[in-house]
Amino acid sequence: MQICQPPHLHTHIQIRLLPFYVPPFVPDTPAARADLAAQYTTVSRLDQGIGLVLEELREAGYENDTLIIYSSDNGIPFPNGRTNLYHSGIAEPMLVSSPEHRERWGDSSQAFVSLLDITPTILDWFSVPYPVYHLPGSPSAVLLTGHSLLPALVPPLTALLFSFQVTMYYPIRSILQGAYHLLQNLHYRMPFPIDQDFYVSPTFQDLLNRTRSRQPTHWFKSLDQYYYRERWELYDTRSDPLEVRNLASDASYRAVLEDLRQRLQKWQWQTGDPWVCGPDYVLEEKLTPECRPLYNSL
Repeated sequence: MQICQPPHLHTHIQIRLLPFYVPPFVPDTPAARADLAAQYTTVSRLDQGIGLVLEELREAGYENDTLIIYSSDNGIPFPNGRTNLYHSGIAEPMLVSSPEHRERWGDSSQAFVSLLDITPTILDWFSVPYPVYHLPGSPSAVLLTGHSLLPALVPPLTALLFSFQVTMYYPIRSILQGAYHLLQNLHYRMPFPIDQDFYVSPTFQDLLNRTRSRQPTHWFKSLDQYYYRERWELYDTRSDPLEVRNLASDASYRAVLEDLRQRLQKWQWQTGDPWVCGPDYVLEEKLTPECRPLYNSL
């Protein structure tokens, strides 16, 4: 998370030719570089648009009493990016500018944050407690699972980060605690789906063509490895930031795996996750919520 000062508006942009940065999880090919250049251009235009909005805020006299939050709905649209729960897929922009924490402007925080934290942050900003209410047919009060980001603007804050992915019917659940990242691929026996926008991108088309013609892809994994995944994936992001070496079957990490699995399942029960029992059990809720076996050889 970046803690920032609202940028001043610039009427023109001075462009300098710099060494082109290709993220390590993106194939380093001419097609991918052209794709990234277009992405960087889009980000630059967006930055100008945000500057215009902030200039209007400044001229209206609200610069010193407005909490500004900027984020995105998914990770970068490249292989291993959006629709994935790897770090490269869940890394999104999150910028917070608070006039009450000017001493932190320009700083970064290592706090784990998500879009679920925006509502608690706004309620905290206005000192409004979260209302107690029930959904129709549910005896339990609605649980606010996010956390306010305002404490992260003062001391360093660390926490657990839970993630889920349901796009294109390939449900994934994950938990990140410290350096360890655990993913559960519920439909691990089927290939990972590709969304239409990503499929027609120059980067993915180039990756497909190189794979079919048996040319070097200049990628850190094969397309087959990308499609077909293990049920459980455990990574030590300190020694393996690209999340290549799956430790789930390593006996020396059995305690870490079991601890994270239990924490993940506890969170699934707390949030009413319909996939809490999957894929080898089914959730039966008519009497008492219980996982019942499917005997499907999983």
